[in-house]
Amino acid sequence: MRKNDVQELEWEKGGNRLRVRCQGAETSVSTVAHQSHPAHVVEAPLHAAPVAATVSPGAQSSTQKQITSPFVGTFYRASSPTAEPYVREGQMVKRGDVLCIIEAMKLMNEIEAEASGRIVSVLVENGQPVEFGEPLFILEPAL
Repeated sequence: MRKNDVQELEWEKGGNRLRVRCQGAETSVSTVAHQSHPAHVVEAPLHAAPVAATVSPGAQSSTQKQITSPFVGTFYRASSPTAEPYVREGQMVKRGDVLCIIEAMKLMNEIEAEASGRIVSVLVENGQPVEFGEPLFILEPAL
């Protein structure tokens, strides 16, 4: 955060909120549990510990494309809990192949590949809520 001059980062999902704040030489982390209950805030100093590398929307190469959610809903990797996922990381897909399902308002909506290529990363866990425009996959388009 200091390297990129970011003073504060706040992330919220599913009624939980995480706030990371830089203040001088110390960084603190706050978490707030479900918003429907009185806010319970836990704040603790964050020491310079190694952080696992994750694929963030801005971390992909210039040729890679994000496939984003067209609406708010629940992300499913397969057509049923016992079925194989539609796609896996490293898999080649063609334009129009089903990548996942997003359930919105009790309707199951198939999300299709917008281009042919290789799935570099699946960014959402099965059964997780997603927001409009949230990145779901990183695709390396076929040349």
